[in-house]
Parts: sequence; C-alpha cells; structure tokens
Amino acid sequence: MTVLDVEGVANVRDVGGIPAAGGRIRAGVLLRSGQLSGATPAGASALSERVSHIVDLRDGEEIAAEPTEIVGPATTHLPLFLGSVRSFFEADTSLDDLYLHLLEESGERLVEAIRIIATGETTLVHCTVGKDRTGVTVALALAAVDADREAIIADYALTESQLPRERTQRIAAYLRAQHPEAVHAVALATQSPARVMRALLEKVDERWGSAAGYLRTNGMTHAELDSLRAALVEPATQG
Repeated sequence: MTVLDVEGVANVRDVGGIPAAGGRIRAGVLLRSGQLSGATPAGASALSERVSHIVDLRDGEEIAAEPTEIVGPATTHLPLFLGSVRSFFEADTSLDDLYLHLLEESGERLVEAIRIIATGETTLVHCTVGKDRTGVTVALALAAVDADREAIIADYALTESQLPRERTQRIAAYLRAQHPEAVHAVALATQSPARVMRALLEKVDERWGSAAGYLRTNGMTHAELDSLRAALVEPATQG
C-alpha cells in the first residue's frame, strides 16, 4: 500500500500493490482515509482529480458536526453504526466486539459499499478516523478477492501510526477524563492492533466460510464478486 499526502486529511492511502491470488491489488482503484472535512483547497483539489466516488461511512451526527464537500466525485453516505458512535464509548465496547457488531448488524451496508468498489471507479472509503468502519470495509473487500491475509492485517495496523500524534494524545486524555473506569475507550479511539484484524478475519472464516461467503450471505451475487475481483486484482504478467 502507498501512504498519500493530501493536505488537511489524515490516514490517506492507496491499497494498491498488496499481493493477491493470481496477481496483486491494482493501484489507483481503492483508497482509504479519515474524514475529509479538514481538506485544504489544495487537498480537496487533489482528491477531486484522483477520486471518482467517495463512500462516507459516518453517521448523521458526525456528518453534521464535520460536513464534507469535495466537488466532483459522487458521494454515497452509508452509516455503518446502528446507533451513535458515542454509545460505544459509554458501553466500553472493545474493538473485537465493535467489529463483530458491524458484521452482524450492518451486513447490507457493507455489501453496498463494496458494490461501489466493484464498479472499478477510483473509490475512496472513509469514516471519521479511517480505522474501524473503513478498516473492516476495506479488509472485507480485499479478503473477498483473496488478497494476502498478512498484508490485509498490516494495512489495518498501519492506521495507528498515521493518526496525528497531537490528536491521539488529546483524545486519550479526554476519554480518560470522561470515562475513568473504561477499559477499552482509548483503544477504541486510537489503536489498530494487528491481532484484532487477524481475529476478525478468522471469525469471518469460522462463521461464513470466507469473506466472499459473508458478502454472499448479505446479498452480494457471484457476478458482483467476479466484478470486484476484476476491479481490484491486476493479473500477474505471464513470462
């Protein structure tokens, strides 16, 4: 994957180059990031030139607080959390439980997001930080086309190092003050441990057979999965 410098936007990268069965993930097809509301004019222009479709996974409360307007690309809002983000901190939800909740409660919207990726247009998937909702969506899309599992996990784990340090410190201090008894709050907001994504992908295999099996269970057709593979996987050259 390639980390991209887009002014005013954190955690931007192109997952192209990850090894996959029969080839590798195409560059310039699937991008991921944190929220886009802070994009400078130069950053917004760079996104407009590079991206055809933006998939915003935030809920209405988040969008109202940090609205985004990037001129040019189509934007689809697919809020993945059923309930507010705040509720997960109040319940002291772990990352493992949060991701399982996404799989169990937001399957149709995850499929809808991945259908957009399957069109082959340059698609940018983002949420607020680009860690959890974005991480699960991108991991499922990559796993469904047999991308290398350790590379998928490494892409997820990279996020923690891409978040602005000042933001991480500020959020951690706020959460410790607001939820002094919480065990999982800081990890929920700031961390992306490899073990969490590894466990999630193992859970997907255990319950649905594979990432492709999970997507089929939630409405994706074999033809759409073929389109996803054609969009994402660049075949290895012969000879």
